[in-house]
Amino acid sequence: MPLRNNERLIDQLTEQDVLSYRAWLQYCPVKDEEYKQQIEAVLSVVTVKETSIIIDAALSELSLGLKEMCAFQPAITTQSNQNGLHITIEDTQGKETFHITYDKSQLYLSAGDDRGVLYGVYHLLRQIQLKTPLEQFGVKEAPKNPMRMINQWDDMNGEVERGYAGKSFFYDQYQFIKDRTRVKDYARLLSSTGINAISINNVNVHENETDLIFDRYLADVKQTADIFSMYGIDLYLSINYAAPMEKGLTTADPLDEDVKAFWKDRAKVIYDNMPHFGGFLVKADSENRPGPFTYGRNHAEGANMLAEALAPYGGKVIWRCFVYNCKQDWRDRQTDRARAAYDHFLPLDGEFLDNVILQIKNGPMDFQVREPVSPLIGGLEKTNYLLEFQIAQEYLGQQKHLVYLVPQWKEVLNFDTYQKGEDTRVKDLVSGKVLNQKHSGIVSVSNVGIDVNWTGHLMAQLNLYGYGRMIWNPDLSAEAIALEWIKQTFGHDEALVQTLLNIVIPSWETYENYTSPLGIGWMVNISHHYGPNIDGYEYDNWGTYHFADRDGVGVDRTKETGSGYSTQYHKENFECYNDVTTCPDELLLFFHHVPYTHKLHSGKTVIQHIYDTHFKGVEEVEEMIARFTTLRTLIDDARFESVMERLNHQLYMAKEWRDIVNTYFYRKSGIDDIHGRKIYA
Repeated sequence: MPLRNNERLIDQLTEQDVLSYRAWLQYCPVKDEEYKQQIEAVLSVVTVKETSIIIDAALSELSLGLKEMCAFQPAITTQSNQNGLHITIEDTQGKETFHITYDKSQLYLSAGDDRGVLYGVYHLLRQIQLKTPLEQFGVKEAPKNPMRMINQWDDMNGEVERGYAGKSFFYDQYQFIKDRTRVKDYARLLSSTGINAISINNVNVHENETDLIFDRYLADVKQTADIFSMYGIDLYLSINYAAPMEKGLTTADPLDEDVKAFWKDRAKVIYDNMPHFGGFLVKADSENRPGPFTYGRNHAEGANMLAEALAPYGGKVIWRCFVYNCKQDWRDRQTDRARAAYDHFLPLDGEFLDNVILQIKNGPMDFQVREPVSPLIGGLEKTNYLLEFQIAQEYLGQQKHLVYLVPQWKEVLNFDTYQKGEDTRVKDLVSGKVLNQKHSGIVSVSNVGIDVNWTGHLMAQLNLYGYGRMIWNPDLSAEAIALEWIKQTFGHDEALVQTLLNIVIPSWETYENYTSPLGIGWMVNISHHYGPNIDGYEYDNWGTYHFADRDGVGVDRTKETGSGYSTQYHKENFECYNDVTTCPDELLLFFHHVPYTHKLHSGKTVIQHIYDTHFKGVEEVEEMIARFTTLRTLIDDARFESVMERLNHQLYMAKEWRDIVNTYFYRKSGIDDIHGRKIYA
């Protein structure tokens, strides 16, 4: 394993730390001798006539995995052999696809390109880790989403915004970290799940970080890009829209000729150094970031100017839609942050160049534990876009709490937008198949840092793994993905596998139970987004995000009396959400302000639901801990203790959430818990 070749790093790690570092690429020795012999019979010789840096990386990974698991390394040859693994590239199959067939003592891996070879090799290694019988190795796979991207929020000073796993392993004190071993191992982890694009710096580009696109850092950027390219991953950079002004111009107006010339010059220099560079990621006119609004221009004019500069080289501009530069005064009942992305971007549908890709958060707010799907997905007809998730648990326990996110994401992907009639689901729209976009797919904010286990909470590795596997194939179940990760990470003991599965599958709903009920969201401290603060977020000039008063709770987003946000959906969803009698319970308070005595579809009142779920959430965390305790002899001490420490903290915080939320709403409503439990301090 590459880690073993890094003396400086390995000296700092115990043998058990290495288990945490390896994540799901454990490559543990196969103990079944018969199975090991079967594997050796079909993989001891690999015939491959094509070559590239990606194929070389695939063969290196195959050799590493087989040496670790089966104690042999395959002979690589260009000569035809009757036995062994035969790798071929067939252009007719399509990019990134692979097809594996098994015939007695031979395996055939045909792929559409060298990335397909890489993904096929990782599939083979995964099957060996999962102890899949050889006769079941056969598969034909193509990724559902063309772009499968990770956004790093790493700052060049070494910090990571919303980073909960230690500092950056890319940068320190405005320099690239010279030892790139960890970057390479990160590329291996990502490519093993099918990730094919990454941006390596924060979307909030700070002063002097503009130099990433200048000579000062270009050699380092190229070296990093080359590492990711080995594993089929295109590198992007986040840029400061006002970069021309940092370099001497007096404006960043996208229609100014000098500004256009600035970006065209930068594009030429970058692509002369890195022909495989992906393009720019841009956050503009949002949260004090500069953008085209300053000059009276719109987002299409701003994005298209950059797109024109990158177009000759095949580069792309990814333009984030997280824009809410509106005055949030709810006295007029029309201004609503939830409306912002749709209101800003839908009128521009069709005006963006074809190498511009909009990046749309999964919900209209900001990665809350529960919110509806953004209506911009299902609204845009003529524009490329990516769906954005967040692996980093910014509002979901910040990797101190165990929260398996794949069930939440799959709920988003399975949502029916009705854009082209019934069964027009998000997963089909973002794949590009429904609207025939030139570029489409899914992106997410990363959750890694320099912590030895990559993700701070060891179990948060599951979200990184699950994200990659899910966006490769959105039809994989959350349970199937979790099973893969558990077996590759911890082994196959039946009691261990089932116990961990029982812990992780319900964990998203557990977190929701003891935090924000019925779609309220936000009830956290505004500065760091952690821990309960019921009135922590406020609209400008008008109360809190949940609008709790003595009469009721929730936000009126209806057409008739509220912000009208519900009208941004197609007819079927609009009618469902707009009517308090049909709105799903889990989103009721996102769309409606109702009395505390309002009865949910479950038959409970709103206030009783709040009380009951917060008690239930604490009980579920207690059950998590009880279950995990039974694994003490089945997991190595280092990983067991690291997870147990986080679970104990999670229980402490769950109780704090329960007590603060229930006390708050008791005091607002004046209604006692029907079970006679103490709900106030």
